[in-house]
Amino acid sequence: MDWRILILIVGFLIGLSKGGVGGPISVALALPLLSQTMGLKQAVGLTLPLLMFADIFAMRYYWKQWDMRYIRLLLPMAVVGIVIGAFFLKILPEDILKKVVGIFTLGVIVYKLASDSLRSVEYQPRDWHGYLAGGASGFASTLANLGGPPSTAYLLLQKIEPASFIGTVTLLFFVINLLKVPMYLLLGNDVLDLNLILSIIWILPIIPVGVWTGRKIIGWMNPKVFDWSLIAVLLYTSLSLLFS
Repeated sequence: MDWRILILIVGFLIGLSKGGVGGPISVALALPLLSQTMGLKQAVGLTLPLLMFADIFAMRYYWKQWDMRYIRLLLPMAVVGIVIGAFFLKILPEDILKKVVGIFTLGVIVYKLASDSLRSVEYQPRDWHGYLAGGASGFASTLANLGGPPSTAYLLLQKIEPASFIGTVTLLFFVINLLKVPMYLLLGNDVLDLNLILSIIWILPIIPVGVWTGRKIIGWMNPKVFDWSLIAVLLYTSLSLLFS
């Protein structure tokens, strides 16, 4: 399949996730799909501007609904994770990176299956848990655009109300994605090819279409059915990365 069609699908999936359907599963599908036609490092860089464009819609919708206590807890170590993630993105060979991304995508599936039960867990909060979650999110986001599960699992354990939860996650990854830009630029065209990015600007309008579709799907069908369909695809693609 042509990479332009795949990036169009990826943009739509990212929009769906911001529309409330699919969540991290929709985003996690991006790299396995794009790796069919290009290198993973290039796919990581190509996906970033789509995520940042989608962040704008999420920020507008959840403006000031975040909880700054958790941002202050998660973000400092997320910055450290970004730097470490950029280092490994530079040095890891493509075949090893595929296996790492395959493991990360399996982690997204585990998170999705466990997320419904996290709110009922008896949990004693510790600041270092937030530091660890922030660092892991920064690292995984920089290496593979898959930073959602560590910080969202941590926030689910805090049992904060839903709007504040989504607003906090939204602001955290808005900042993380912005901070990744200079790191990717330092890594050069192997990761962030500006000419290639300019060639996909025409895809950006598909993201708000995905957001709108995501919000409509919630009314049209059971979102869990859609989620399970995505989980099946993600399981196949993650295993294909691990054993390719």
